[in-house]
Amino acid sequence: MSIIVDNICYSYDVGTGFERQALKNISCVINDGEFIGLIGHTGSGKSTFIQHLNGLVKASSGAIFYNSKNIYDEDYNMKDLRSKVGLVFQYPEHQLFETTIFKDVCFGPKNLGLGAVQAETRALKALHMVGLPDDMYYQSPFDLSGGQKRRVAIAGVLAMEPEVLILDEPTAGLDPQGRDDILNCIKKLHDEMGITVILVSHSMEDVANYVDRIMVMNDGVLTFDDTPKVIFSHYKELEEIGLAAPQVTYIMQDLKNAGLDVDTSVITVDEAKAEILKALGKA
Repeated sequence: MSIIVDNICYSYDVGTGFERQALKNISCVINDGEFIGLIGHTGSGKSTFIQHLNGLVKASSGAIFYNSKNIYDEDYNMKDLRSKVGLVFQYPEHQLFETTIFKDVCFGPKNLGLGAVQAETRALKALHMVGLPDDMYYQSPFDLSGGQKRRVAIAGVLAMEPEVLILDEPTAGLDPQGRDDILNCIKKLHDEMGITVILVSHSMEDVANYVDRIMVMNDGVLTFDDTPKVIFSHYKELEEIGLAAPQVTYIMQDLKNAGLDVDTSVITVDEAKAEILKALGKA
């Protein structure tokens, strides 16, 4: 179920005076069960890249392989790809349109050709997965809070039983509690279902706390691709391309510079707490 991206390029407005290359020779392998964070400044190519992974946008050159099959082959079933590689856009209201939450979540499975009973069974399962209370299922999705809309949008994709779940800024505009609720929900889905997750985010704290691997985009180029600890050790290079490391990274650097013997590679608050207490104990 891995995705192999082989040297893809993509340009907008080809043949016009506004032509711009959005992706430049991107190559990577996305393995089964990974939890990946995709970061980059606005306009770096993140959203364009993820839209290639389920065939919404076709590369100008290069190839993408899903389960060893080239998705650009003439006989490739794009509908099947989009049921297996689910994409939740940044603004969930763009994906919600039915009169009730339950009907909205049923839409995807029905569009796959499933019967009413099977579609409804999948919808119920998906709504349980995202933790939406039963008594809300027949409300209008447009009466929900931002965080609840995110849950419904995620449920609508989960009801199609994807093998890969891509989320474009799923916490944008949410308060801290709403952000934590959504991220914990996503982590639970990853841990319990073994689903591959690609999380697009501007929050360095979010990716530090949740993901196992970080891919960094800059001006259409995949600049870094490694574990969070390795990526954030390059915080000066990240700053040069308009990004930053988690706040913990800077705090630990300051403590080290002040003479406290701490490991500056820690990236989460819990890791920093343990490291500072350890260093103080030695002192």
